[in-house]
Amino acid sequence: MKFKIQPITGDASFRSFYRLTSNKKNKILVLAQREKYKNLVAYTAINKFLKKNKILTPKVYTYNFYKGFIVIEDFGNLSFYSILIKRKNKLIIYKKLIDLLLKIQKIKPKMKIKNINNGFHYVDKYSNKYLLQESDLFFDWYLPLFLSKKKALNIKSKSKKILLKIYKKLNFSNSCFVHRDYHSQNLMKVGNKVGLIDSQDSLIGNPAYDLVSLIDDVRIKTSKKLKNDIYNYYIKKTSKMYSFNTREFLEDFNILSVQRSLKIIGIFSRLFKRDKKKLYLKFIPYTWQLLEMRMDSKIFLELKKLLDQNISKKIKKSILYK
Repeated sequence: MKFKIQPITGDASFRSFYRLTSNKKNKILVLAQREKYKNLVAYTAINKFLKKNKILTPKVYTYNFYKGFIVIEDFGNLSFYSILIKRKNKLIIYKKLIDLLLKIQKIKPKMKIKNINNGFHYVDKYSNKYLLQESDLFFDWYLPLFLSKKKALNIKSKSKKILLKIYKKLNFSNSCFVHRDYHSQNLMKVGNKVGLIDSQDSLIGNPAYDLVSLIDDVRIKTSKKLKNDIYNYYIKKTSKMYSFNTREFLEDFNILSVQRSLKIIGIFSRLFKRDKKKLYLKFIPYTWQLLEMRMDSKIFLELKKLLDQNISKKIKKSILYK
């Protein structure tokens, strides 16, 4: 059988992707020589779990975890990011993506799910430990780009105490399936449906987390009005499903947005410093805008003051560092 193999632009992970074409049909070859468990075993198990719950995820055709590859269904190249950046009326599209998110959040989460090898993958729960580990990336990778190691460690020490107090204020329990990267580039247009990819990092967590990922997506700039419209659509739809305190939910949303922005700035800095991937740095100034917008609340006063004292406006707007 003759087939063509063509490399596909990868993401921020250690995976490589190739499009296999045979008899005019496409499949995707995913190679992972590092973090095999997460990128292959966890990914296929979570995909299977989501598919069982009527969420469109890529089929797995064949796999060899030992050799570090899987072959999966090809959802094509049309992500909702590509659609949104060209569309004037973005709210219509976002409503469709919120509808899928609500469908995912209705799934009863399981901590133990079967993988395709007849074994089990254990889905962990988010915790303050996880939240701190993720926000640590900001202090471990971003601050050392322009501050001394000693000063960066001092700021990290003070910030961790402040952030722990903030994370302890989260109102909603870790009770639903959280994709952890629910943004427009991981949502694919598959015919008239929305396909979900990159589910390997999923955990059981706070319902506000994936909403934050979609609304405060650092890769696509949207107005504050549009962000509020998307948020209000989610609240309106959710209030029909069950009753909850909207003030408490907004507080959780802001806390998790701040946490996620710190994490993203750290990850993009690590990609630059460790992996020599400069292209992610261009997103940092907008991530700072989101971070400062969501810190507009009393609970963030101490954190905001500490960051403002040590990071100038010029640095926040900078893209490249030496």
